[in-house]
Amino acid sequence: MNTKNNKRRRESIEKIEKVFIELLQTQELSEIKVSDICKLAELNRTTFYANFIDIYDLADKIKAHLEADFLELYAYERENKLRNHEFIKLFRHIRDNQLFYKTYFKLGNINYDIVGLDSELAMKDFDMKHIDYHIEFFQAGFNAIVKKWLESGCKESPEEMENILKSEYRRNIQA
Repeated sequence: MNTKNNKRRRESIEKIEKVFIELLQTQELSEIKVSDICKLAELNRTTFYANFIDIYDLADKIKAHLEADFLELYAYERENKLRNHEFIKLFRHIRDNQLFYKTYFKLGNINYDIVGLDSELAMKDFDMKHIDYHIEFFQAGFNAIVKKWLESGCKESPEEMENILKSEYRRNIQA
């Protein structure tokens, strides 16, 4: 029986996702084939298609799982409507979960809307002028910094990365 929480089904999905994440580290999404995943996971194609429509459905579901994990990092802040301008927790999480973030970047960029980018602070710093451009600029810059840090194997400490980010942000505000 192929019920939703069947142990065998869950194990099959976990195998598929694990193999997919491994392949995604060395291949582009468009290069990954269902047959390769099934071969490496030692599962039939029917098992794959019983759980996913195609590779892109698998990617979307993994991205949703990753976003849910990412949201947990700031659950307390969101629930209590706290605005913490410290990035150290995020940089520590990235360092400790490098494969997670490498995979996430392969599937897209970090979407700060899911965390709640502090647009109130940005609005104050930029007097509401062109705020949507500022937020876009900040997100792109932050993603670029994180990607570069991941490519280097997270050589700098999370504290150093937070200082780099804050110094760049202050420089842009003062310009």
